[in-house]
Amino acid sequence: MKKKITVGSRESLLAVVQARAVIDCLRAAHPELEIELLTMKTTGDKILDRTLDQVGGKGLFVKELDLALREGRADLTVHSLKDMPMETAEDLPLLCFSKREDPRDVLVLPVGEEELAPDAVIGSASLRRGLQLKAIFPDHEIQPVRGNLQTRLRKLDEGQYGALVLAAAGLKRLGLEHRISRYFTVDEMIPAAGQGILGVQGRIGEDYTYLSCFADEQAGVAALCERAFVRELNGGCTSPVCAHAVVDNGWITLRGLYYNETTGGFRTGTDSAAVWNAEELGAALARRLREEEAAI
Repeated sequence: MKKKITVGSRESLLAVVQARAVIDCLRAAHPELEIELLTMKTTGDKILDRTLDQVGGKGLFVKELDLALREGRADLTVHSLKDMPMETAEDLPLLCFSKREDPRDVLVLPVGEEELAPDAVIGSASLRRGLQLKAIFPDHEIQPVRGNLQTRLRKLDEGQYGALVLAAAGLKRLGLEHRISRYFTVDEMIPAAGQGILGVQGRIGEDYTYLSCFADEQAGVAALCERAFVRELNGGCTSPVCAHAVVDNGWITLRGLYYNETTGGFRTGTDSAAVWNAEELGAALARRLREEEAAI
């Protein structure tokens, strides 16, 4: 009799596509396993009339999935790492990370439009994007937008917004790369920590060696570094701090943004270290930027 593995996911189309990437990998590498998908609507998916910082942050997207793990209804859960809180419960560790998809943010225009209109309202789902967009498009109004990817695109094409800023990774995973009008470099707009990476979460003490086929070492190192940066600054959905790391030939280079919520000032910076020191690099750069901003 085959061992049964239940993979938990949010029920949005993008979340299901991401969960199926894990399932397909496991089925190919482990035909001895029986794998099924369990989907559910999270609190974050239900509350769409307020921004995330007004309703509790990123934890709203994982609460129901965490409960499914604890109750044994799911054996592992798949998340967009950028949507996960920086602190995870000790009994529900992050097990591995996927190979990174394109981490950049992109500009998406309504169907048929080729240029950003001078009076276009730009929809952005995060304070991080909003802060950095002001430097790129100082003459445009930035408004919050909520909902899954299809909902946001529908609002755009109906004329509620003149443009959206979205993650390239989600559009590419759904085969919607043709909607991208402009890619922002990671220097123009530093991505959210973990953007483009999938995180797989499970229960402590269980055997998850079968996930080795899915785990990507470089993405894991980058994820730990970026999350350490944000965690050092107590950042989350209520703060636009962000970080992006690149691993190359045993070294990791991190670019981060610190935002002072009291003064509204912010500072970006870069530093490098050996990959084995990835988490300390993240924390150290965060401390440096916070000290530099405080000294002004």
